Amino acid sequence: MVLKVFFPSCCSSADSGILIGRWISEQNSAVILAVVHFPFIPVQVKQYLGEVQRVTKVSVSVLGSWSNSKQEKEESLSEFLEDLGTIFCHEPWIQISKEGDSKFWSCSILQKHSKNPQEEEIILVYYDQRKVMLSHLHPPLDTAGQRAEDASKLSAIFDTVARSQVLFMTDRYDEGPIKLTHWQSDGVEASIIVELLKQASVPACMLLTFLLSLLSGICRSRVLKFWPLSFLWSKLSTCEQLGHRLQHLQVISSNKKAQNQNQLMRKANVFVSLLIDVALGILLMSWLYRKNRIGHLADTLIPVADHVAEELQDLLQWLMGAPAGLKMNRALDQVLGRFFLYHIHLWISYIHLLSPFIEMILWYVGLSACLGLTVALCILSDIIALLTFHIYCFYVYGARLYCLKIYGLSSLWRLFRGKKWNVLRQRVDSCSYDLDQLFIGTLLFTILLFLLPTTALYYLVFTLLRLLVVIVQGLIHLLVDLIDSLPLYSLILRLCRSYRLAAGVKFRVLEQQDGKPLRLLMQINPLSYGGVVQTYRLPTYSCYPRDSWASLCKKLFLGELIYPWKHKGDKQN
Repeated sequence: MVLKVFFPSCCSSADSGILIGRWISEQNSAVILAVVHFPFIPVQVKQYLGEVQRVTKVSVSVLGSWSNSKQEKEESLSEFLEDLGTIFCHEPWIQISKEGDSKFWSCSILQKHSKNPQEEEIILVYYDQRKVMLSHLHPPLDTAGQRAEDASKLSAIFDTVARSQVLFMTDRYDEGPIKLTHWQSDGVEASIIVELLKQASVPACMLLTFLLSLLSGICRSRVLKFWPLSFLWSKLSTCEQLGHRLQHLQVISSNKKAQNQNQLMRKANVFVSLLIDVALGILLMSWLYRKNRIGHLADTLIPVADHVAEELQDLLQWLMGAPAGLKMNRALDQVLGRFFLYHIHLWISYIHLLSPFIEMILWYVGLSACLGLTVALCILSDIIALLTFHIYCFYVYGARLYCLKIYGLSSLWRLFRGKKWNVLRQRVDSCSYDLDQLFIGTLLFTILLFLLPTTALYYLVFTLLRLLVVIVQGLIHLLVDLIDSLPLYSLILRLCRSYRLAAGVKFRVLEQQDGKPLRLLMQINPLSYGGVVQTYRLPTYSCYPRDSWASLCKKLFLGELIYPWKHKGDKQN
């Protein structure tokens, strides 16, 4: 059999002593966690390991002895290390020794209590204890068979080192009876700034939680459930984004400790996303209020609205004539054209009525950028929706009229074939009609058929205008979704400290010689950037249309209304 010994590279220059770690019998592997130096009292070592095992729930024990011949040159050292196996009674007893300045190591196994000792091949695997301790293993999602078994073995190694954090909290400056060598033996890694922020975050989170509870209580009150307010809350993108950011603040200010690494990373991603969003919003706000840019924007808005209205009037005048040489029904063409021209006239009057207040409205809207760039973008989307409300009305009128004629023609076409639509059974059944019904149906079918090209042309033009507005709003919402869902903290961590997000490991051969243990170096393979985004992507409230092109074309042909970007997105952990 092959016995694998995972040895921390930070202990390669440690003084002679005993090896403590965890024995994984299922894998026939030993994970060395630290080296206890001489002198020590075996009873105190056992008591210390018992306390560590009680806190970490990891079966930590003495696995063998470590001899650094460069530090200790006594002849009786090897015999003394062998005798330690009878005191701590671990089977098998691992003996690792470093031969001075030589690059070769010797590793042997003692099985004193075994009746039939077998010669085992030994593989000595070095690993960076700090990187393994701070990393989080992400096995492939499509693991199956042998790959799944390998991932579970690696998870056991990573889990053993991660759960033994208490063991690494003692350094050589402690005045305890036991001296250890591990990755933090020269001093525990810490930051004064981080510790102060941790202490200050507790009252800040409590105050923020109290304020958010009041705000969420107001949002859930019955006053907001009445018709006008509930309608605005469901239709305005700004309200949806504010509710989404309120949920993010509740996640950040929660007093509950993260149960696992995924929850911790999600909190960090939400915090960094919110921080960058607010920073970009403040930059936008500072840019808007410099050099009176809001006044210039307000002065430009009215001429742009007038220009759009003039272009629509020219388009309607073109449709009321002979567009592209098409022969239209003149009576219906004139009625529809005048109807839409009257709406444009109302819209121009409405814009000029609001013109004295536009600069003040934009000034207050600019202040909302301090809530984040995404809130400002959602307000921009709502402003575009309000400024193009007349185009939306044209689209709805044209779609309803076109849909009415399409369904009327399909119903009358079934009448010619002796069919009818059974509403109760939701199917087409046979039916017999008398002569009067067929005559009236023929007249109606002829009228609707000859009026269809005029209605279809108006519907096509206004649908294209509506799709143009929807595309602009869609690009804005895609940018909002990108800021909301992008795991920025995970991407920064992948860029700066890639070992923190481990997808697996690879082994490099350091030494291979007959009669000597095979020495390997375990290196961490970082998670790819695509894997980081897929694993830690944050949930968003809005998403672009999920319909296929065939479904979208079917809706456009039948005249069904399109409501993009207003349904809930996918929720993730």
